[in-house]
Amino acid sequence: MKKKQIMVICKNIGILQTIIRLINQNDIWNGVAADCFDTALLLAKDYHFDLILLGAGLDQEEEDQLTKVFGEESVCIKHYGGGSGLLYSEIQQAL
Repeated sequence: MKKKQIMVICKNIGILQTIIRLINQNDIWNGVAADCFDTALLLAKDYHFDLILLGAGLDQEEEDQLTKVFGEESVCIKHYGGGSGLLYSEIQQAL
């Protein structure tokens, strides 16, 4: 089974690292980190993502632009925190 590609965009490096670690513990998911809006756009040019997880630190304009960029080919969801169980549930529902 091909791994689902998940990009996490979060400006808080500590939170970003934790989310990526949790995602990559799942055998069928591959998490890719973007610590800012510009990095996310660069990654979008080179890779296909099944899911875009919008995390802490993005403003509404950035979220709207990313949803437009990825919206047709990828599912975009917000992650509000709350622990690994909630994260896994959000990803499962989105995929």
